Amino acid sequence: MQQDINLYSALRAAFPADLDAVAIETDSGLRYSWRDLDRASAMMANLLVSLDLPAGSRVAVQVDKSVEAVMLYLATLRAGHVFLPLNTAYQSAEVSYFIENAEPAVVVCSPKHFAWVSTLAFKAGTHSVFTLGDDRTGSLLDRAVHHSDQHQPVACKAGDLAAILYTSGTTGRSKGAMLSHGNLLSNAQVLKAYWGWQQGDVLIHALPIFHVHGLFVALHGALLNGSTLLWQGKFDPKLAIAWMSRATVFMGVPTLYTRMLAEPTLTREATRAMRLFISGSAPLLIETFNDWKTRTGHTILERYGMSETVMLTSNPYRADDRHGGQDERRGATVGFPLPGVSLRVQDDAGHDLPRGEVGGIQVKGPNVFSGYWRMPEKTAEEFTSDGYFKTGDVGLVDERGYVRIVGRSKDLIISGGYNVYPAEIEGYINEMPGVAESALIGVPHPDFGEVGVAVVVPKPGAPLQPEAILASLKASLANFKIPKQCHIVSDLPRNTMGKVQKNLLRDQYRGEFA
Repeated sequence: MQQDINLYSALRAAFPADLDAVAIETDSGLRYSWRDLDRASAMMANLLVSLDLPAGSRVAVQVDKSVEAVMLYLATLRAGHVFLPLNTAYQSAEVSYFIENAEPAVVVCSPKHFAWVSTLAFKAGTHSVFTLGDDRTGSLLDRAVHHSDQHQPVACKAGDLAAILYTSGTTGRSKGAMLSHGNLLSNAQVLKAYWGWQQGDVLIHALPIFHVHGLFVALHGALLNGSTLLWQGKFDPKLAIAWMSRATVFMGVPTLYTRMLAEPTLTREATRAMRLFISGSAPLLIETFNDWKTRTGHTILERYGMSETVMLTSNPYRADDRHGGQDERRGATVGFPLPGVSLRVQDDAGHDLPRGEVGGIQVKGPNVFSGYWRMPEKTAEEFTSDGYFKTGDVGLVDERGYVRIVGRSKDLIISGGYNVYPAEIEGYINEMPGVAESALIGVPHPDFGEVGVAVVVPKPGAPLQPEAILASLKASLANFKIPKQCHIVSDLPRNTMGKVQKNLLRDQYRGEFA
């Protein structure tokens, strides 16, 4: 890894020679050239420079998906600051915590949320608050247009922070995963080779841009290859399928694949021009894997990553000599460790386990984050003495070297590609009047892969109503965190140590959405 880098500089070097060629075409018919990306991000970077911020300042962004939001991300990299994307579904209590914890110098929000976001931000000492809409409006653009469209990216070391991604903690306290320029660039370069990115590739970008999958894996992949992006502000399965005649690569969470499978226009002919379909961020049901292959003739490539590491493993794009050229994309697996990634499975005592045995997955590599923002003790807990990160996922490496994720420690639920941590939702439910205790479990769902089901025990004589509990949660939490069902029960199953046996609850409600 070169030591003096800026991620933007590396991406910019990959732009095609014809800067007036189309870089991004949106679902509303707008076209942005590579020159547009370079000039507009320079203006925004110069706006940040004009604020005279300390080096490495955090720029927190909670806006709807737009090309201008991408330009802001690139501008933040250029200016040597730290990009902090926030899920657009987060409500005030959640955003307040992120602002207080990260202490961003700049906050950018949707115009419709300016009143409450700016109140939180200025109270926490934020220097500047701007707005950015998904319709090319907002004070950020109004201010940036007055600045020069030339900007020299700040020189950065590989270890300098580029982004902080918050992952909710199982105790309810979110953790900010610190990702460096080197982490992100090394992973993008590995994926470019491993997934066979080639000249002429066109990516359908249908993912949100506030987490790893859409912001880093998809966006970096296309930019580092100089590839045109077909851009969806919100996923439209009919349009995605229609665009496949003009594209070669699609990345999505399992939910997007199930929604496209529901469309009669999804056929082998419709996908004939496509080179690669990639799935991640949540487990892909084997039924979806098989149905897609039957309908389109394409085999989905499933991979595995997380906020703290970007991508870790991948099913092979092409057969290699690992097993005499017999490697293939296998359903219900996430493939092999990527080049440069060391992966091992250990038991609770810290002993390496042989192939086929289930244990905790640990990883090491240039893509692995340096730690959690302002949480040195938590960081130390999550790394082994020899530098491996404990992912918290439980799995195995099979006889052919394929990694299989069989579960997640700490009962993490991944619904539609978003992480849902039961302890956080249980905390809200347990504070409601009349609630004695609760348990949130994840169960299979045909659309979202997995959804939450709340199991609630009332206090004696309390007339709890499932609908009222869910309605109360909707007023406090992002929609993706809201359980899809709520059940009132007399007690929760426990083991001899008094611990709730969530495995029994999962078995009981597993067929809820079958």
